[in-house]
Amino acid sequence: MNYSLKVLYSGSTGNAALLTAGNTAVLIDAGRSAKVLTAAITAAGISPDALSAIFLTHEHNDHTAALEVFLKHHPVPVHAAGASADKLSARAGEHLRAALISHPPLFAETVGALTFTSFRTSHDSAESVGYRITVAGDGNAPPRTIGYATDLGVVTPAVEEGLMGCEAVVLECNHDEEMLQTGPYPYDLKRRIASRRGHLSNVDCAAFSVRLAAGGMKRLLLAHLSETNNLPELALGEVRAALAGTAVHIAAASPTDIIEL
Repeated sequence: MNYSLKVLYSGSTGNAALLTAGNTAVLIDAGRSAKVLTAAITAAGISPDALSAIFLTHEHNDHTAALEVFLKHHPVPVHAAGASADKLSARAGEHLRAALISHPPLFAETVGALTFTSFRTSHDSAESVGYRITVAGDGNAPPRTIGYATDLGVVTPAVEEGLMGCEAVVLECNHDEEMLQTGPYPYDLKRRIASRRGHLSNVDCAAFSVRLAAGGMKRLLLAHLSETNNLPELALGEVRAALAGTAVHIAAASPTDIIEL
């Protein structure tokens, strides 16, 4: 079955992606505001009322800020893992609390043509996961797989297992190491971002992308680029150099524009 994955916006200020296959439409994360999110979904060619579910990677504000108001107007199940769901529920209003479905950290959930299988990521939230997403086969066509991991300080064996073999991957490429170290952030924040529970650098993203390409990846979308500590041309340059000689299509997500994988 054909699918479309559009990153509606991605970066330090907010993250959301829209995945559609057949009659199924699902959001991954819901940062920024309900107004911005609704406008982005509509601009991507989908009615917000057509959504079947929302899957969260973790509870941090840049991935969840739109939820309460959005759900007031467009109620839909919200799936989240373990402690992240608990943390979110503790501060949620009535609409999010009613919609929230808590799962064990490792879970699989099928919504229409899409099956989401979680894997743990190393990030400083209560619980953080990425997703391996299977798109149902159609006729004689086999199932297709998409990987999604936007907040991880390090590529763990769980992340590698979760993303390996996916034909298309959305992967964090958060910061240029020199820009981070010489930039305006305070020392403690720099240390947090560069840590194993922070965010993935351009260099580490590029190194991992080589292994993903060897495992069959055909398309790669770089996501969660820092507006302060990165530039799209630096992220793309690092990854393109690493993947030189391969046929992988590479693009970078934007904090303001819809980018399709």
